[in-house]
Amino acid sequence: MKWFRFGPEGHERIGALDASGQLRDLSADVPDLHLPSLGLDGLRRLSKLKPEAYPLVPGKPRLGVPYTGISKFVAIGLNYADHAAEAGLPLPKEPIVFLKATTCISGPDDPVLLPPGSVKTDWEVELGVVIGRTARHVSEGEALSYVAGYSVVNDVSEREYQIERGGTWDKGKGCDTFGPIGPYLVTSDEVPDPQALDLWLDVNDVRRQSGSTATMIFGVAQIVSYVSRFMTLLPGDIICTGTPPGVGMGMKPPRFLKPGDVMRLGITGLGEQRQVVK
Repeated sequence: MKWFRFGPEGHERIGALDASGQLRDLSADVPDLHLPSLGLDGLRRLSKLKPEAYPLVPGKPRLGVPYTGISKFVAIGLNYADHAAEAGLPLPKEPIVFLKATTCISGPDDPVLLPPGSVKTDWEVELGVVIGRTARHVSEGEALSYVAGYSVVNDVSEREYQIERGGTWDKGKGCDTFGPIGPYLVTSDEVPDPQALDLWLDVNDVRRQSGSTATMIFGVAQIVSYVSRFMTLLPGDIICTGTPPGVGMGMKPPRFLKPGDVMRLGITGLGEQRQVVK
């Protein structure tokens, strides 16, 4: 099932794609897609609904974050060897883990706002892994059974804040609007192999990033297992898993976002995002 939420911010309703890719309004029977309440079992029960039996969503509504209840927004850094090379950094021996503030989360097509005075805001298309049940010290072999589904994430990053201002990366990762998620929560049964997905990102219709999750240094199962050793993952938590090469920081000379730029990005089978920079 491909779930989405649509409507004005704070007043979204629940929908799902039908077999032909049309938006259907399931809000009559699904008042909210709150993963901490539903859990993996509840989400599976809802996935038995037939979207074709519900009314079409009229027009072209705003799409919000596809589910609610995100307590943690975990991120993995330098998880593609070619991205580490363009950043001039050594390959990590273990996953690099940092947190994005949950206040940075926004809908997949909402504007990205440059922080006042920012001149080094960058783009990063990433696979988001959505946790479906409480994960604590899980084995790599069991890790994928804790995954509810997947979503597209743009890990927007302010490189000066991240690299030049001292301390950890978190400063450059958690600004408002720096975490677009969606358009869909695609349940894990529709993604048989998360290590076989193509990712891409365009800026102003120019392809900047193109890669595959097959080239991750640490795969999804490794990441879920690893992170669960250091923090309890709850239903609704999301992990973005690193970005392929082609970020602005790695260009020669570097190129960063400016007002009016348009980002488009997507992942095989998970849908596309579009953000205007303001």
